[in-house]
Amino acid sequence: MIIYLNNMMPKKWFLLTACFLLTQLSYSQNLNDNLIFDPQVKTVILSKAGSEDRYAIIGLNTSEQLNLGFDILSKKNENLQYTIVHCDANWNLTDLSKNQYLKGMDFDNITDWKFSTNTYTKYVHYNLLFPNETIKPNIAGNYTIKVYRNFDEENVVLTRRFMIINQSTIIEASAHPPTLAEYRFTKQEVNFTVEYNTNTVPNPMQDIKVVVLQNYRWDNALTGLKPQFSTGNKLDYNYLDKTLFNGGNEFRFFDMRSLRTYSQNVRTKWMDSIVHVMLLPEESKGSNQYTQYTDYNGKRLIQNKDGLNGDYDGDYALTQFYLSSPGNMSDDDVYAFGEFTDWKILPEYKMYFNRNRSRYELETMLKQGRYEYFYVTKGADGKPDETQIEGNHFQTENEYLILVYTKNQQWGYDELIGSKFFKSNN
Repeated sequence: MIIYLNNMMPKKWFLLTACFLLTQLSYSQNLNDNLIFDPQVKTVILSKAGSEDRYAIIGLNTSEQLNLGFDILSKKNENLQYTIVHCDANWNLTDLSKNQYLKGMDFDNITDWKFSTNTYTKYVHYNLLFPNETIKPNIAGNYTIKVYRNFDEENVVLTRRFMIINQSTIIEASAHPPTLAEYRFTKQEVNFTVEYNTNTVPNPMQDIKVVVLQNYRWDNALTGLKPQFSTGNKLDYNYLDKTLFNGGNEFRFFDMRSLRTYSQNVRTKWMDSIVHVMLLPEESKGSNQYTQYTDYNGKRLIQNKDGLNGDYDGDYALTQFYLSSPGNMSDDDVYAFGEFTDWKILPEYKMYFNRNRSRYELETMLKQGRYEYFYVTKGADGKPDETQIEGNHFQTENEYLILVYTKNQQWGYDELIGSKFFKSNN
């Protein structure tokens, strides 16, 4: 989405704004997803405080905090508040009242903000550390932080998922080439065991729920798995066909942390009223052999090598993507996809097919940094499909996260009691 500083947006951008809001709402009826409700809100990043760790899980009753940062393209700061809501293992709102899962206040103001400095595009950067002395969850489970304007909880700006864990399980896990020959060269098989505490989990076959994520994507998460075997206090999830993920490929990337010097996979840069960055033209990798190289599994690093702090002196650039199209692709909708799209296929990242040049093109405003991404199409199930353009290889290095929930015996909510992070082919 392009935002012009003089607020004189062409009509097509108003239409895109409407599509933006409708598409975001379609992903979640109860808002408990990673969503943005204003196209002027950019570069939303939730990570563990003091690190680039995007896995938003912190321990119950510990000093660990999460850091929420985001920009609003504006010359004026806004009056923003936030609150925290409790969810079940499927990210539906629970019936618990706030005083049952929160210590302190129901909401608080976001007071840490800074105007951008020395940038062509003007914005305000907001920052929030939580939990804090004002608001702190006091039970383990899934949560959504909701940011809104002017004390009106209906005027939502953005939502982000995070989790509080009360670790009481031992999880052993691995990801490896599939056992079944038909998937041997394209899939990765995840096997794991969960050793639980019998004092807190009296009925494991009924009360324990597990979720398996690849690269912290919720769109292809595996849920509803039941253990194949139970031995003592250990559950075995050693499936041949129910815990398979596409291997995919290593992510594409470009680096525009500097707007003054050479940047990898960037063709050219220039400035007029805003910054422009043109990426090198790219091709489909769907039929290519696998090539190993180190990536960060779709994540982005916001940084300005020409400045002091990329949070508020990093500029925004109208970034141009180009993907050459083989003849059999011209009728498909293609999207840029990665952490910077919230792992969703969104209209503002849909590529335009230029028939005169036989290529897909996209212009979008991105903040200075290093970005990783795929080009994806929309599968028959409506979910992103990276395999057509990026390829699908069992050798690919991917990150996996297993989450284990149990039914709390006193209050009946889904309590997060275990997590395990590991990598394939590492």
